[in-house]
Amino acid sequence: MSDRTSWRAMHEEILNRPGAGAAYEAARIRFELGETVRLRREALGMTQAQLAAACGMQQPAIARFETGGTMPTIVVLERLASALGMRLTVELEPLDRAS
Repeated sequence: MSDRTSWRAMHEEILNRPGAGAAYEAARIRFELGETVRLRREALGMTQAQLAAACGMQQPAIARFETGGTMPTIVVLERLASALGMRLTVELEPLDRAS
């Protein structure tokens, strides 16, 4: 018999630690926001440097954001959205309806 733990069991154990769920959720949000910006930037044929210039940021900040490395403020999200020809929408929904 093996003493090894499956990834699923290990994942559940880690997420059951105090505070881990909130950290996981924050990482998910950062990743999804960054991915959305990256996909839109690429669809528009923009480079990170062009996006940075359009919203008054530096290219390394765009790179960090797109990889989920930073949690942006609403002001930064508004600047990014404007530079990408998008509108920022923020919603709150009951947890029992959240996916």
